[in-house]
Amino acid sequence: MSKTPRKDPKENPALWSAATKQVRGGISRSAFGETAEALYLTQGFVYDTAEEADALFAGETQGFVYSRYANPTVRMFEERLALIEGAELCKTTASGMAAVATSLIGLLQAGDHIVAPRAMFGSCRWVITQYLPRFGVEATTVDGTDLDAWKAAIRPNTKAVFLETPANPLLEIIDIAAVAQIARAVGAKVVVDNVFATPIFQKPFTLGADVVVYSATKHIDGGGRVLGGAILGEAQLLEDSYKDFLRHTGPALSPFNAWVMLKGLETLELRVRRQAETAALLADRLADHKQTARVLYPHRKDHPQYEIAKRQMSTGSTLIAIDVGTRERAFAFLNALELVDISNNLGDAKSLITHPSTTTHRAFTEEDRLAIGLTDGFVRLSVGLEGPEDLWRDLERALNGL
Repeated sequence: MSKTPRKDPKENPALWSAATKQVRGGISRSAFGETAEALYLTQGFVYDTAEEADALFAGETQGFVYSRYANPTVRMFEERLALIEGAELCKTTASGMAAVATSLIGLLQAGDHIVAPRAMFGSCRWVITQYLPRFGVEATTVDGTDLDAWKAAIRPNTKAVFLETPANPLLEIIDIAAVAQIARAVGAKVVVDNVFATPIFQKPFTLGADVVVYSATKHIDGGGRVLGGAILGEAQLLEDSYKDFLRHTGPALSPFNAWVMLKGLETLELRVRRQAETAALLADRLADHKQTARVLYPHRKDHPQYEIAKRQMSTGSTLIAIDVGTRERAFAFLNALELVDISNNLGDAKSLITHPSTTTHRAFTEEDRLAIGLTDGFVRLSVGLEGPEDLWRDLERALNGL
């Protein structure tokens, strides 16, 4: 049989709906014509001749030379996610934080400046405010919802702005289009962490983003199985900014993990739409319960950035932030749950809940936590695929016990 992979199908993928892209995007069948995507668990590749190896390493012909650089299974995942996101190119990493760190390191050098919101994941904040300054990159954090603060923070040497929206953990919404316009005035690149919204509910590129990053560990895998990250954008930008860094430092995505997440993409929209429907229902019920002090959900009218959320997100996502008053009450609430699991992860088929002040945002000082509104009474619920009434029974029982 021929060594040449069979491309399937031949129709232009740009014609496909989102659902078809999630199932068919990037498929590259081997000569054996397998139905499921092939899993290429290999470190390296062999060549028929020395001349073939020479041509491949010289870039004169296309092919695979080493799985740290590229791998057929990983390539399929990259091409499928790029189709879903509407990006020219996708480059993957071993984890979501590897994607965030790479997305910024590739754009910045000594003497540059970056602006980011105060409300973001703890590790993202560490990279921006602690790690990058070691190499001469200045960082400024602002109230992400205050456009005047963004304008005041931007400098002539600002080369990148980074933002999460919805933000971790209190689902703060940032106006991507407005921030992008501010950044463009000085030529800064806009990097958006879209993990809470998923590529199904929000399209940052249509709002002015230059780079979109994901922790594919979350909704894209969707089953709590593997780690992975992704960086997406225009082909030239990604090649210029990230190709050499990824090649030489080696935060490569495992082919096995890529294969798991390829299968996760097939059901991504089905899962997150169901999860978001349940989340919206639970948010309303939680808000009406006498034992909750506050509930934050982007598509509830009482969310502080409701209008922006409605404009740039097609639904309110799968996450809910719930304030039950104090740390003691938050711990009692979590410990009383019998169905929902306590875990700092999110985007899983199973519903998960965490206390951010002592987990994901533990490294924040108390002053920093309070600056973003994160009091000890808040918990963050990631809604899974369980029956809505089963989840509500568990949540209501735990709340009633406070």
